[in-house]
Amino acid sequence: MHSVFKNLWFRDPKEKPTFINDNAVKIRAGMLLIIPIYMTYTLIDVVFGSSWSVLENTTMIDTLETDWNWHTIYQVQATQRVYDYTIQTWVLFYGLFEMIAGMFVTTSRLSPTIYIASFLAKTQKPNWKPLVPKRFAWTIGASFITVCLVFFNPDVFANWVNTLFSSKLLPTTENYMSNWIPLILVWVCFGFMWLEAILGFCVGCKVHALLVKVGIFKEECEACNNIDWDEIARKHAERQAQETAPTNS
Repeated sequence: MHSVFKNLWFRDPKEKPTFINDNAVKIRAGMLLIIPIYMTYTLIDVVFGSSWSVLENTTMIDTLETDWNWHTIYQVQATQRVYDYTIQTWVLFYGLFEMIAGMFVTTSRLSPTIYIASFLAKTQKPNWKPLVPKRFAWTIGASFITVCLVFFNPDVFANWVNTLFSSKLLPTTENYMSNWIPLILVWVCFGFMWLEAILGFCVGCKVHALLVKVGIFKEECEACNNIDWDEIARKHAERQAQETAPTNS
């Protein structure tokens, strides 16, 4: 327990480059998977749900008219749905906080999910992976969340932009972002996190590796920095014990 609070999911918080326990990362991804699931439910309701709500105890009146498809037109009392995204905004802000918190050793101590994941993974043999590719993957996730925050708060973002440039560049009375943009991003985010949590496949890490391969990023030798000296010492001790056993007998 003491080691969990001391090192969290890091092999050594002071070492450079930093390595983290991939088992804890997968557990944390599984916990945070609830966020894209909730946002998917919200966006499906927004995109595919009805924009109008028929009042209770109201009577539909046949207007005796039809539309161009010969559908009967009825007259009813209805109200247009007004969406309140306060809860969704706070959920997204928490998700953004979790993405940023995991990127650095210091901020990791502020994340409750990292503590929980590190505690749950302490009984398993650690699988050390470099932090930098994970940081790149979480940066992608943070960018997705930022876009969703703009979608749910278009007027706030528009006021910021218009104030910054002293010009009305974005409208403040309507949503200028298509509904399909956050819906697609949420599905992509859900897929990435599911692959990480269930299959242990980090898409962002693969993208980072590709960028390293083409020379955009530079990366230190993972194999050189991921030597398990304790395991080497244990095997060396076992080999010495086996060699001395026949002599003693």
